[in-house]
Amino acid sequence: MEIFKIVGLGIIATILTIIVKQYKPEYGVHISIAAGVMIFLMIAGKLVSVFEVINQLTDKLEIDLVYVKSIFKIIGIAYISEFGAQICRDSGEEAIAFKVELGGKIIIMVLALPILLSVFNLITKLML
Repeated sequence: MEIFKIVGLGIIATILTIIVKQYKPEYGVHISIAAGVMIFLMIAGKLVSVFEVINQLTDKLEIDLVYVKSIFKIIGIAYISEFGAQICRDSGEEAIAFKVELGGKIIIMVLALPILLSVFNLITKLML
């Protein structure tokens, strides 16, 4: 199972980071980033299959592709901003991590506006 590989890599990276930080603290962040990228690459193939299934569903349900693309972008931004914030936290920069998360949330709000407006328009039409 791939989860064992992911967890194993995470544990090894954590142990390496702890050991390396004793002698060269600046390299600890590099190990953390490398482990994160490696884990992402391990699961990237799984994400492709998820996107394919969702695309098939949208074709069957005849959902406007603009909304689906927006949702994918929102999910991607959420994961990327969380990953970036965790790297900042690993470096001891809590304030920067908060700002990365805030930036991600604002971008998500902007991307969600067309979907929100569409829902409000649908509700308005149903009420009339």
